[in-house]
Amino acid sequence: MSTQFDTLKLKLLKIRIAKCLSILCLIILPIKASVPMQPWQRGAFETGKYRNLFAEMGYSQQAIDAKLNEVFQGVFEGPNKVYFKVGDSLAYISDIKNHDVRTEGMSYGMMIAVQFNKKDIFDRLWRWSKKYMQLKESPSKGYFAWSCKTDGTHKAEVPASDGELYFITSLIFASNRWGNNLGINYLAEAQYILNSSMEKNNENGVTPLINPKFKIISFVPNGFGSKFTDPSYNIPSFYEVWARWANDGRSDYWKECEKICRKYLHHVINPVTGLNPDYSNFDGSPLKFRGRGIGDAFRFDSWRVPMNIALDYSWSCADKEWQQSYGNKIQDFLYSKGIDSFVDQYNVDGTQVKEIMKAGDDHKALLHSLGLVATSAAVSLVCTHNKSREFVERLWNSKHVPYADGYFDAYYDGLLRLFAFMHLSGKYRIIEPEKK
Repeated sequence: MSTQFDTLKLKLLKIRIAKCLSILCLIILPIKASVPMQPWQRGAFETGKYRNLFAEMGYSQQAIDAKLNEVFQGVFEGPNKVYFKVGDSLAYISDIKNHDVRTEGMSYGMMIAVQFNKKDIFDRLWRWSKKYMQLKESPSKGYFAWSCKTDGTHKAEVPASDGELYFITSLIFASNRWGNNLGINYLAEAQYILNSSMEKNNENGVTPLINPKFKIISFVPNGFGSKFTDPSYNIPSFYEVWARWANDGRSDYWKECEKICRKYLHHVINPVTGLNPDYSNFDGSPLKFRGRGIGDAFRFDSWRVPMNIALDYSWSCADKEWQQSYGNKIQDFLYSKGIDSFVDQYNVDGTQVKEIMKAGDDHKALLHSLGLVATSAAVSLVCTHNKSREFVERLWNSKHVPYADGYFDAYYDGLLRLFAFMHLSGKYRIIEPEKK
């Protein structure tokens, strides 16, 4: 009888302890969720470590890995994939809504592939880019035709500088990860693009990728496009990668470009809203042509800037005070428009645009676009306020499905969503050479 009584008391005690723990969790979890997550104070170039914001918010590593794999598979293998193999050794990534292959998507795909250690995907994309896109005989020799049909026929003969920017950086990472003796000399390919660029002397209007006077990347290294820049092409830490591992004899020059790039971002971003235009002059002022603004609103290209600044913070942490302020401002602005309803185009002062830019052939509407949901979540890596939790939660719970009006963007939304998951899981990394 005594033994049964003791057993009953023990059960009751366990029940009370479980209830107390439940109540304690209900108290602690809201307190934890109300405490802003503090950005790290040193970058991965110094520490070799990467922040996993999903884990900080309580998601299990198993769930994070599964989610990252799901998003990757959606881009490269799922029913709405944008990656297509060609024969035994080639592949391309297509902007399906625009019916073309772009250096943007090809170089993004290569960066993703080297980050995920997918050598076959990387090599296939590079071989297609080199075979069909890289210009061989024109004054733009060494650059890439920015848009092709899926059969490799050129739709444009001029480059767009962001493609070269990502090609160079991803090739350097491939060299660091896989070496240069397994079929492709990645470093030599990166150096060829860099050397070709630096040899341009304005013959036939063709210029270096980096404007020699301002030391800022051009929108297009050709003609009128060489006289201004795109804020989303400005990724300071990429120049640090070039300075360390391109081995092209220009290390000091790339470090100077890195510093100037950060200063430029201070000038081009609105100090109140945190928004930037699609294009600007090299000093950050609005671009004017024939008396009117060109690309002077926050639109599709602009979405990438929050993600780029998150990357620069994560890798370098060289401009942390300003970048933290920036992250808070752009999230504050978007939050003020409704975290589930902010749209994808604004004037940089936060007012509504008068003209809506089309996406694809005929879609013209303001949307709560998944691409901007993704990049505005990625910038949480730099934020010091609690709103960042909600942005990360929205990305975590996002679905890549058609919008209410039926529009679907497998390409741009899909790639930006994948990049954001990589950033927030600590899987977008500096790939250093193996230590011998």
